[in-house]
Amino acid sequence: MRLGVQVRYGAGLLDLLKQAKDLGCNTIQFFNHNPRSWKNTTKPTQEEINKFKKETKKLNINPLFIHIPYLLNLATPDDNLYKRSINAFIKEVKEAQILGVEFLVMHLGSHKKSGEKFGLERITQALNIILDKTYESCVNILLENTAGSGSWLGYNFSHQGFILKNIRNKKRIGICLDTCHAYVSGYDISKKEGLNNLLKEIDKETGLEKLKLIHLNDAKDKCGSRRDRHQDIGKGYIGYSGMEEIVNHPFLKDIPFILETPKKTDSDDIRNLNTVRRLFHG
Repeated sequence: MRLGVQVRYGAGLLDLLKQAKDLGCNTIQFFNHNPRSWKNTTKPTQEEINKFKKETKKLNINPLFIHIPYLLNLATPDDNLYKRSINAFIKEVKEAQILGVEFLVMHLGSHKKSGEKFGLERITQALNIILDKTYESCVNILLENTAGSGSWLGYNFSHQGFILKNIRNKKRIGICLDTCHAYVSGYDISKKEGLNNLLKEIDKETGLEKLKLIHLNDAKDKCGSRRDRHQDIGKGYIGYSGMEEIVNHPFLKDIPFILETPKKTDSDDIRNLNTVRRLFHG
């Protein structure tokens, strides 16, 4: 089982691996810099990068996932923000390549009331530019589903399907399934039937082979509420039985799981990781 958490980038690259080791994780997700700022003030030295890559292999921590900063919006109708987001995204791809990170995770973005079709076309156009500008890279981009509040795209897997059908370089595009987001957007995955129906929809829209990561989070709110509030594993509306079905599903159990559960201290991560390990049948 590949199981990890979103780790903090406060003390640099090597501290990411220390956190993973202390928590017993064999995969991690992190922000490459402050997710709420356009400035990157955490530029590692080449020596740090070399040590990071060497230690990652030594500790068998893979795959590595970087989450794209929240400020980027590839669906925006604002041309200035659109261009800035594309340029920042290209930089993220190049930095991930240097670090040996295989996957970037992105939210589809908000169309800001300009319409879903307009927003999806903007995202597709932006990703075509990003992939063309980084054509030599082996970094893959994962489209994460969202809770669907406001004008956010990605709450329905037909959105990811639209992008995959209309993008030129399909090889470097995959899917990230967030369980909390799926549940609150209307997919009742607390039950086996609901989980299987969701997977059938993903298969129809994108192909299940495109599913490369699961954000394993319980939900604080009811199915269809569209409220993006994560809960500890088993303690939300998906519940222990729903989570047990997810982590042991024949197709899902071999896909990496990353927890983004509520966290005040490391003990919160330890508790949630241990819960998942107990639920997993092996």
